[in-house]
Amino acid sequence: MPPFFKRHHRKGDGRELILYGLSPLEEAPLPEGEEAFHAAPHLRYHPLRGEWVVYAAHRQERTFLPPKEHCPLCPSREGAFPTEIPFTRFQVAVFENRFPALVASPPPPPAGLPVPAEAARGRCEVVVYTPLHTGSLATLSEEERLLLAWVWRERYQALYSLPGVRFVMPFENRGEAVGVTLHHPHGQIYAYPFVPPILERESAAFRERPVLQELFPRLEAYWIDQEEGFLAFVPPFARYPYEVWLAPWERHPGPWTFSDEEMAAFARLLGRVVARYDALFGEPFPYVMAFHAAPLGEEATFHFHVEFYPPKRTQDKLKFLAGTELGAGTFVVDALPEETAKRLREVL
Repeated sequence: MPPFFKRHHRKGDGRELILYGLSPLEEAPLPEGEEAFHAAPHLRYHPLRGEWVVYAAHRQERTFLPPKEHCPLCPSREGAFPTEIPFTRFQVAVFENRFPALVASPPPPPAGLPVPAEAARGRCEVVVYTPLHTGSLATLSEEERLLLAWVWRERYQALYSLPGVRFVMPFENRGEAVGVTLHHPHGQIYAYPFVPPILERESAAFRERPVLQELFPRLEAYWIDQEEGFLAFVPPFARYPYEVWLAPWERHPGPWTFSDEEMAAFARLLGRVVARYDALFGEPFPYVMAFHAAPLGEEATFHFHVEFYPPKRTQDKLKFLAGTELGAGTFVVDALPEETAKRLREVL
């Protein structure tokens, strides 16, 4: 494990901020606001789908596409707009979301609802990849991207140790096409009090057999890149035209079991996948990236992988989810995975 330094800071409104760096972080914090934002999310059970829905009405007030000089994810500066990070320098920053869907001490749900309801207990974090306002996983240096990978690993371990947490998911929404409200390179982490339905189905599949390890030998036409011990590929069952998965050849429940060498290979390949996306149409490529690691109790059979869901089907056309996708859950895809894999493989 490469040495990195960690500094905990309690923000003026009570939220936790953690700074990560490759050198000690000793700077004094700048002044910041102390007004607390009172989140009151709750869960309601969907009786037909058999899943929980999170209600967090306060999220309507979250920051929406501010100008660069008012970006809340940039480092703070003396006498300038105060940001979420009251320090003038950092490498990676993690803080509790100001507009969370899940909180550590939630209020009880409204009384008298006609369906089962529960408090939305959990934690939502923002992960700021870099102090620079522009960039991506592809433009970080190898050292910076490796530090970020170790931060994800450290947050997995910290969040899974919290009482009541059953599933942890780092993810990134990139680009206005997927609804991003802040352009600064960043992702999020949700720590859920339940196992979401997609992860329940994946866990059941992995309990039956090693699905990915059985699939790997048959992916010659679908791989787009590889690194020591890792493969990036378009799944032959892709639901989005340029969907990509990244997974280790050997089964790991999550990054917390990677060796130092595997951590470095994972970080390198993750950056190259994003670089391939950006080279495809010669512009920043929008996507949703989600880490699928083992829910609590599924570590013995689950196979960690990263899934990218890009909304573009051509340079100027988006894939919108319509009747068959939203109403029936059945996707119709406009491009063959073999063809999109070939394009992504050859683009660099």
